[in-house]
Amino acid sequence: MDKLKIRGGKRLHGVLDVAGAKNAALPELCAALLSAEPVTLVNVPRLQDVATMLKLIRNMGVTAEHHEDGRVTLDAGGLNNPEAPYELVKTMRASVLALGPLLARFGKAKVSLPGGCAIGSRPVDQHLKGLQAMGAEITVEHGYMLASLPAGRTRLKGAHITTDMVTVTGTENFMMAAALAEGETVLENAAQEPEITDLAEMLIKMGAKIEGHGTSKIRIQGVERLHGAEHQVVADRIEAGTFLCAVAATGGDVVLRHGRADHLDAVIDKLRDAGATIEAGADFIRVKSEGRLKAQSFRTTEYPGFPTDMQAQFMALNCISQGASKVTETIFENRFMHVNELVRLGAHIQIDGKVSVIEGVEKLSGATVMATDLRASASLVIAGLVAEGETIVDRIYHLDRGYDRMEAKLRAVGADIERVK
Repeated sequence: MDKLKIRGGKRLHGVLDVAGAKNAALPELCAALLSAEPVTLVNVPRLQDVATMLKLIRNMGVTAEHHEDGRVTLDAGGLNNPEAPYELVKTMRASVLALGPLLARFGKAKVSLPGGCAIGSRPVDQHLKGLQAMGAEITVEHGYMLASLPAGRTRLKGAHITTDMVTVTGTENFMMAAALAEGETVLENAAQEPEITDLAEMLIKMGAKIEGHGTSKIRIQGVERLHGAEHQVVADRIEAGTFLCAVAATGGDVVLRHGRADHLDAVIDKLRDAGATIEAGADFIRVKSEGRLKAQSFRTTEYPGFPTDMQAQFMALNCISQGASKVTETIFENRFMHVNELVRLGAHIQIDGKVSVIEGVEKLSGATVMATDLRASASLVIAGLVAEGETIVDRIYHLDRGYDRMEAKLRAVGADIERVK
């Protein structure tokens, strides 16, 4: 099992390229299932979750190839097995995104419940309620969602869908399903993330009729068929935010090429308040940091608020900043699992329910720590970059799910970091 070995204390200087967004690429790979014509995605990151999704759709009969230049070519014309089996989806919740496209195009789908997710918990029940409102008949048997259209119907029908909570994958599933439904679908309480907007723009290139994406109310006029298209995956705002926090913590001066500052307003505002200098253009973000920054309290909320996927990374920065801070997590339970590992490195953190209280310290000390999830992994890397001595981050398969060769990118701007077997 791979680990990362980090020797802290190096300032970061240079240029980094921000990869395509995992959370846009995964639904867009599923969107290719909606058409029998070839689809090309550009700027697809090389991640474990992407590899798993490609394996999943190939298993359905789709021709899919990930080229060295980041292009993925897909042809779902020969799709003959509308099923997502458990052994392929158990490590990836995004597999539920196959449900809407398969049901919309073929009138049936068999998709495993994602690993560790029970009906009634966030957010699979919302997916089922929305698709049922569009006329689908869905049962859950032996860990699988079995979906079909009623006898005599060949298409889903438009519906007015209001979810009980904001759900990103739910909004994506409904938008893809509604693209081929009969009539108009209106999504209320829709997610507003940039990845939603990017998916909508891809679907529009394929012939879908969508309005209001990027707001809480999306309208989709269903069409009979979608055609092929080429689409560039939007830059990964979470990877960009992670690198911004890394430079802010270590000190230095780094330009993030292809970074989209307009997708990171809440994070950038906090970094500026902490004392980092950030400049931005249409296709870059530059971050400069000198000395210890000032600790910042924040609360995670749905976009455009502070993203839950940046909570752990910013907490790592707070650990070595001046003063005390409170971090409140409102989106996911169990998203403070990185706290115990940061404490092993010398951080002072107390947890009270959904709130972590951090007392900044002048320095952290290297130790062996264990990654518990994707973003927790990134927070431990940031902490290791500033800690004195050597830090070993174990279980980095979590990191590989969402970051495209992170250690190589950090090494290119001066970090002392290597992958070891």
